[in-house]
Amino acid sequence: MRLVLLSLSLLFTAAHAFAAEPVTIGVLSHRGDETTLNHWSKTADYLTAQLPDYHFVIAPLDFSEVDPAVGSGAVDFILVNPAIYVNLELRHRVSRIATMKNSWRGVAYNLFGGVIFARAERYDLNRLEDLRGSTLMAVDETSLGGFMMALRELKAAGLNPYHDLADIRFGGTHDNVVMAVRDGRVDVGTVRTDILERMEDEGRIRLSEFRIINQHLHDGVGEHPDIPLVHSTALYPEWPFSKVQHTSNMLASRVSIALAEMPEDHPAALSGNYAGWTIPLDYQPVHDLLRELLLPPYHQSRRFTLGDVAVRYWGWLLGGLLLLLVMAGMISWVWRLNRALAAAKQQLERQQALILDSVADGIYGVGLDGRTTFANYAMEVLTGWSESELIGNDQHLFLHHTRADGSHFPSSECPVFHTFRDNQARYVDDDIFWCKDGSSIPVEYSSTPIRNAQGAAVGAVVVFRNTAERKRTAEKARQHQSDMAHVARLSTMGEMASGIAHELNQPLSAISNYTRGSIRMLQESGLEKREQLIAAMEQVASQAERAGEIIRQLRRFVRKEEPECEWVEPDVLVRSLLNFIQPELRKSGVRVSLDIASALPSLWMHRIQLEQVLLNLTRNAMEAMQDNGGERLLGLRAWQAGEAICLEVSDNGHGIDAELQERLFIPFITTKKQGMGLGLSISKGIIESYGGQLKVRSKPGDGTHFTIMLPLCGEGHGR
Repeated sequence: MRLVLLSLSLLFTAAHAFAAEPVTIGVLSHRGDETTLNHWSKTADYLTAQLPDYHFVIAPLDFSEVDPAVGSGAVDFILVNPAIYVNLELRHRVSRIATMKNSWRGVAYNLFGGVIFARAERYDLNRLEDLRGSTLMAVDETSLGGFMMALRELKAAGLNPYHDLADIRFGGTHDNVVMAVRDGRVDVGTVRTDILERMEDEGRIRLSEFRIINQHLHDGVGEHPDIPLVHSTALYPEWPFSKVQHTSNMLASRVSIALAEMPEDHPAALSGNYAGWTIPLDYQPVHDLLRELLLPPYHQSRRFTLGDVAVRYWGWLLGGLLLLLVMAGMISWVWRLNRALAAAKQQLERQQALILDSVADGIYGVGLDGRTTFANYAMEVLTGWSESELIGNDQHLFLHHTRADGSHFPSSECPVFHTFRDNQARYVDDDIFWCKDGSSIPVEYSSTPIRNAQGAAVGAVVVFRNTAERKRTAEKARQHQSDMAHVARLSTMGEMASGIAHELNQPLSAISNYTRGSIRMLQESGLEKREQLIAAMEQVASQAERAGEIIRQLRRFVRKEEPECEWVEPDVLVRSLLNFIQPELRKSGVRVSLDIASALPSLWMHRIQLEQVLLNLTRNAMEAMQDNGGERLLGLRAWQAGEAICLEVSDNGHGIDAELQERLFIPFITTKKQGMGLGLSISKGIIESYGGQLKVRSKPGDGTHFTIMLPLCGEGHGR
């Protein structure tokens, strides 16, 4: 019935605190429900204030209601005596998060005991042995301070309470026990410490009305001088505040922190007659008490003998015997299996040797001392060193003693040596190994640590490959790329021939006109014509230089590039390019927007290749703006972004749709009617050969932007 009322109380609380999640704290009502609510409601209010997203309420529970409330999940936290807690821990997996620090008259303590007492005039009851034949009232059979502690002391004194006492009764609450003794209804009572003192403070009794039996010292010199209360038993840890299994760990952690932070003089502590909370104590003394008294969960009273074991566990014994027989058979089987495994190991070693010898790459092992441990057949073929010559000798002295430039290669700098020093794998893409005949071969190789069961390196295995043929193939591919780029430049010059011819025609016509004028002035031979003649000849020289520069730039562009790189200044290159395409710009009616950052670092690369990429992009941009009805604007930008130089060519043409952008750099893909579709593919290959990137960004109707990103390289990142 009380569980039903508890559920109705939760519903009522939720209706009044709908904004917060209700949390129920079950408290053992050892002094009655009203007293429990008076003592603990402010503690619930304190937790609600500390955790405003929850609403905490107190649910008083008598001894018989604790286990059902926890088992049914009707409470989220539980505050009970340690003996009940031990049983809840076993049956319902509750876990303590704090231990109460009790308080009386300003003194805080976290231990408590039991008090055995009688009326003051019972002078015949002084020792525990004097209780034989008396009537005893306790709180409850599950009350630790109100029964179990006294029961342990009585048994230690040689009394069996259930046989040597006249009667044992249970009052249900501590207050009932005290009043029964005072009124003379029983001879002796037992309650937990602090009950008599608190009832005296409440004006309900006088401590002088009672005689404490088996009283322990508490005058500052006893076993526990910090307990200012009368007691008749040993002391045990105070009540634990515990979380029920279904309560979340996060909520329990927050509640634990809030309890630990409660000041000793907080109204909630004062109302509950305690002095805050401490970390959960060790409740092993309670376990010892329950085990000694054979109380739950240690209520198996009769010791097992060998006969009991044979009767109860005969099936297990028979199974064990069968297991021994099975194990004997398995040992025999394992022995035979071990012999088979040894033979299989030899076979695997032979197969491993065959596999290693069938691999085309050279493979050899290195121990921690740098000496070769094994080598495959390809290793012998590639280097000329036989397996017998390599094994047991320092591999560095055979294969790595000298660098490609002829300088000495110390073994301390050898990548293979560092592999088992730092237990890290390495890959070297360009190195040389020395052969037995004194020649060297270009190789790429990986060096991987060999680890034991603990993960420590015990050596390394090296796998290498002769890269001479691949380097020859790469050089042919590079030469082919260069030839294609040259053809593309010649094609570009063919397309620009008309504009270049027009550009050359202007200075040549000017030279012709100025020359004829000079001839006429010489024929007139007048001295006053001298100044005009000098000016005309200066114009002739200027126009001749202009024509010569156009021809030099044209020759430089169409010739095959030199194999050497040079320092290229981005701003100078862009301005030179503008002069070169000036005829086409005028012919197409294109205006140039130039934005070049100052003091840009130089780039170490082929000048002609970068000119070719920029020329291809600018001519593409001009062609993309042919159909523009309004202004045609060509944008050229150059800036530094971190460790890279960025060059951008943009136009305000119609743009490129997204589908074509994905295929734009594929060879033979073009949007021109007469185009070959190689320009952008070649340009991308040139930029990527320097570790750079060529990207396009375009939106139909909003123009196109091509961005070149070239990493800075060389000493000092350029000049």
